[in-house]
Amino acid sequence: MLRVQIIPVTDYQQNCSLLWCDQTNQAALIDPGGDVALLLATIKKNQLNLKQIWLTHGHLDHVGGTEELARNSGAEIIGPNKEDFFWLDILQQQCDMFNFPKVKNFTPDKWLNEGDTLTLGEETFEILHTPGHTPGHIVIVHHDSKTVWVGDVLFKQSIGRTDFPRGSHDDLISSIKDKLFSLPDDYQFVPGHGPGGSLKEEALTNPFIR
Repeated sequence: MLRVQIIPVTDYQQNCSLLWCDQTNQAALIDPGGDVALLLATIKKNQLNLKQIWLTHGHLDHVGGTEELARNSGAEIIGPNKEDFFWLDILQQQCDMFNFPKVKNFTPDKWLNEGDTLTLGEETFEILHTPGHTPGHIVIVHHDSKTVWVGDVLFKQSIGRTDFPRGSHDDLISSIKDKLFSLPDDYQFVPGHGPGGSLKEEALTNPFIR
């Protein structure tokens, strides 16, 4: 069975998710934006083996701890879509822009595309390409638990910003309506910041989409 612990990190309170398969104790981190010591301590406390780091997009508050974690654990860095490479290639500038501690640039071991799958122990996840907030944004779907990690595409009663370079409001709305809302109504979403909820409720009540 899949186990999940959400760990807010950095001053932006970004929802980093620690996932693990309880049959194998293999673990993955989704969007480790920072606070590496906290993340490593949580992994150690749960006696887990960090195998992979999954990234929804290239913004610093979602990727800032990636290089250090990979270097300490040997974990493979996977995602986002290659269209976000330009964000990862300017991590130093992002640190200055958001007043974050300096981090090293990195290149993922593998980029992700629409329809790709990820495996963690005995658990399988599906990838959807959801541009708009950034051009290479992806979301991660675990059908068995009916959970979707949506990064900064969708929030409870809100949506992601599109005023960053290569952002697109039209693409974002299309990603939400055509990709996220095509999933079954009872699927829950975990956003990059703040509380999550049900996709059905957002489809019915989110004022930015209706």
